[in-house]
Amino acid sequence: MEQSAEIALQIPRLRRYARALTGEHAAADDLVQDTLERALSKFHLWRPGSNMRAWVFTIMHNVYVNQLRARIARPERESDDAAFEVQVRADQDDALEIRDLHQALRQLPDEQREVLLLVGLEQLTYGETAKVLGIPIGTVMSRLARGRERLRAALAGKPVVTHLKAVK
Repeated sequence: MEQSAEIALQIPRLRRYARALTGEHAAADDLVQDTLERALSKFHLWRPGSNMRAWVFTIMHNVYVNQLRARIARPERESDDAAFEVQVRADQDDALEIRDLHQALRQLPDEQREVLLLVGLEQLTYGETAKVLGIPIGTVMSRLARGRERLRAALAGKPVVTHLKAVK
């Protein structure tokens, strides 16, 4: 199979993950485009027989982190486009639940949200998620547990309480 065709098979998953990660359609589309561009230019680094999905998700994670760092380094002013954004009121319960879930996900720390989305939405294994994020499997498991707990609390309208242990 041609390299672009192999990568193209991953686009729907990349778009879904990017939208959940960024929370904005335009930012998600930019993230997917940047990811695809990098994947195609670096395709010679992919090892045949390895997991293509994990490879492109790793690229997307790295691109996203780089974009966050760049945004922190140079804060942006709010664009005039925000004034023209049309607000549409949801009129179905499903739409309200999705909105609530989206808002609750946005409240999570990036580390927990990334793990929740990769495991829950993209159905990557803990091992694949650990590889994509470059962290140990135990860290994936703990971030997932803490993220699920915070998400449940946020969806129930309860304040999120963080239990920290004193370490000497």
